[in-house]
Amino acid sequence: MSISIHDVNKSFGGFQALKNVSLEIPDGELVALLGPSGGGKTTLLRSIAGLETPDSGQILFGGRDATLSKPQERGVGFVFQHYALFRHMTVFENIAFGLRVKPKDQRPGEEEIRQRVNDLLKLIPLYWIGDRYPDQLSGGQRQRVALARALAPRPTFLLLDEPFGALDTKVRKELRRWLRQLHDEMKMTSVFVTHDQEEALELADRVVVMMNGRVAQSGTPDEVYDHPASPQVYQFLGDVNLFHGRVASGSFLHNPHQPNPEEGVTAFVRPHELEVDRYPSSDSAIPALLLHAYALGPKVRVELRRMDNHELMEAELTRDRHRNLGLAAGDSVWVTPKSLRLFRDGEEVAI
Repeated sequence: MSISIHDVNKSFGGFQALKNVSLEIPDGELVALLGPSGGGKTTLLRSIAGLETPDSGQILFGGRDATLSKPQERGVGFVFQHYALFRHMTVFENIAFGLRVKPKDQRPGEEEIRQRVNDLLKLIPLYWIGDRYPDQLSGGQRQRVALARALAPRPTFLLLDEPFGALDTKVRKELRRWLRQLHDEMKMTSVFVTHDQEEALELADRVVVMMNGRVAQSGTPDEVYDHPASPQVYQFLGDVNLFHGRVASGSFLHNPHQPNPEEGVTAFVRPHELEVDRYPSSDSAIPALLLHAYALGPKVRVELRRMDNHELMEAELTRDRHRNLGLAAGDSVWVTPKSLRLFRDGEEVAI
């Protein structure tokens, strides 16, 4: 079932957390709400869940107005960042909780509850820990149990608030892959909040970037990363180098110093889009001094200082390229942008 959000506003005292937010979440998609702290993503998620009530606007589930519906009427499964498991209950009873508290006329029988919980324990898969308590589990196991508890009542939507934020890097990556596989099997409309760009780009079908209470951009991971809608989105989604200059005769002319604001543009270039060489490969090459080089798995990140204005840059090379160049701290090199995007006053400039 799809989720439609129309002109939603929400304030807490004098702080406006959501500002005329409109968004379409298609049926069956896994959508990431991504953005910096205070951007409004958790408030939007809680508004979808019914844990917050918008001051104005509408939230529709499959075309039905659910703006004022109670949380228990929405068919939503909610997974919290810190699990929120009942410490005095076993894993089995934690998962069964949502089934046992249903109204009497909707509550399944005991045998059906047992079967449902056992099926979920196999799905997560932790079928051997049903009689354990939350304190006896690892962080990754507790998060899987929290997800199983949210799925037990067979919700229409699954909402997750920074579900992997409290876990270490290795466990977080394992659970991301597992959640993606689970979503592909269940085809449930799911929305998760994260401030981790890598997590959103790797996991989601659609990424919604939220900043200052508004939707700054919505699109596929490739769309938002390769074609950011604004300088703010560009800078949030990974590392970026800035070059000042102007546009003339259909090309970008580099200027080491900020040119006249009326004609000046800023070029945004990701580290992997910079070519580093011992000699200038074109007229657009920039002289630089290599400060540091450090390995990042199969790649090498190099930190450079420009000779013309002393600003810092970062470039990303393959290990083979770094080895063939024989680079060391203190070497002089030339840096050439292979690809760039231009903006003036927040608007993209075409060349």
